[in-house]
Amino acid sequence: MRTLIILSFIVGVLAPGVAGAQQAGAPALDEQQTQGRRLLNQHCAICHLKPQLGAATFGPALSKETLGGQEAVLREVIGNGLPRMPGFKHEFKAEQIGAIIAYLKTVPAPVAPAKP
Repeated sequence: MRTLIILSFIVGVLAPGVAGAQQAGAPALDEQQTQGRRLLNQHCAICHLKPQLGAATFGPALSKETLGGQEAVLREVIGNGLPRMPGFKHEFKAEQIGAIIAYLKTVPAPVAPAKP
């Protein structure tokens, strides 16, 4: 029972950050974007999404502004990785990488904290 409560709490904390692109008034995600969101949550969230408020992430926040929004660059980085990020070309098909990119195009850029 305790495990179920902890798991429910974790899901409750992660879900709002992952669903950031689905804000009030935002258009619904199409099938490709929904698949991209699912893949991002399964494979990228551990490094790119905050598990809780105030927590640090290993990688940068992802959005439509990531890598200048250049699809070819995004495809290259997702497929081949970077020195501190694994490549996923052997795990994802080209369509799956395209789905992640399509989803990222719906995610607004993070708001920079105001400087005092």
